[in-house]
Amino acid sequence: MRLFTLIPALLFTTSLHATSLKVETVRDGLVHPWSLAFLPDGQMLVTERSGRLNLVSADGTRIEVLLEHFLDLHVESQAGLFEVMLAPDFEQSRELFLSYACGTRRANNTCLARAHLSTDLILSEPELIFRAYPAKRDSAHYGARIAFLPDDTLILTLGDGFDYREDAQRTSNHLGTIVRLHRDGTVPNDNPLLSDNLSLPEIYSFGHRNVQGVAWHAGHEVLYTTEHGPRGGDELNRIRPGGNYGWPLLTGGIDYTGARITPHQSLPGMVSPIKDWTPSIAPAGLAVYQGQLFQDWHGDLLVPALAKKHLTRIRIDNDRVADEERLLEDLGRRLRDVRVHPDTGAIYLLTDEPNGAILRVTPGNSE
Repeated sequence: MRLFTLIPALLFTTSLHATSLKVETVRDGLVHPWSLAFLPDGQMLVTERSGRLNLVSADGTRIEVLLEHFLDLHVESQAGLFEVMLAPDFEQSRELFLSYACGTRRANNTCLARAHLSTDLILSEPELIFRAYPAKRDSAHYGARIAFLPDDTLILTLGDGFDYREDAQRTSNHLGTIVRLHRDGTVPNDNPLLSDNLSLPEIYSFGHRNVQGVAWHAGHEVLYTTEHGPRGGDELNRIRPGGNYGWPLLTGGIDYTGARITPHQSLPGMVSPIKDWTPSIAPAGLAVYQGQLFQDWHGDLLVPALAKKHLTRIRIDNDRVADEERLLEDLGRRLRDVRVHPDTGAIYLLTDEPNGAILRVTPGNSE
């Protein structure tokens, strides 16, 4: 067991428009934390990109490393350990899922593993259940966010590998796609491209660049995603089974060199985003707010931003953005993940830093 001393809470209050928020540091000293999941007893599982899965007490005073550098984990640049996600029936099954970069610098991609956490908090050896095809070079654009649909199937987002963007239009590979799987890694028999012999059967949608936010909205009965564009062209999308989301033939962004990627912002047979962020905000996660602390936000989307260092609250009405509010801009922290505590309704954020932190956001005092 690895223990750390208690980090004193940092209190920070910000007011933007009519919203006043209080931000507390629950825990810091984390190396590029990437994902957070709440256990039924109030403790948290937190991944670090360097390869550690941590168990953190509810008050942040204790931390234990449950897992470190497992299977063929590849850690370099953007590569490493990514998402931790509990199964919907975790209290009965004790099943959880981990996404990570697997392989070597010369041959790697996104992998998905399943493990079990016993009631006495002992983690089983992770079992590989899915490996994205083909292996690629270098260490960028993995996607790697996980969500569950109401039918208990699992959604895993995948990146285009940065240098392989044309492959996002080819359904014979997994680059730039979203896949849908059963919890054992097998393919559901109603996946949208299953009857196409030229397409990989796992694919749920394609034409993506780097999807790092995904959430099922029970009220809207919609799967939403957030996606990194190049320079501009970050996207909020509604995912339709079998949909082609256009990358790189369709984007509101330009290349990092300043060159135009495509003249098109809409094309027949391709799905346009609900929202385009230009300049880029670098949306790195997504959550649907449900809770009592911010009752006026019920059903709104929460999007953490790396580049613009804020939390965006979005209200969707009939597939259009009806309201958008930027929060915590004065905090000045790269925000990697956002979660809503299932019991308290508090918002938890992870900061993407060498000395990263778990932050808790609650209502502040209105003046």
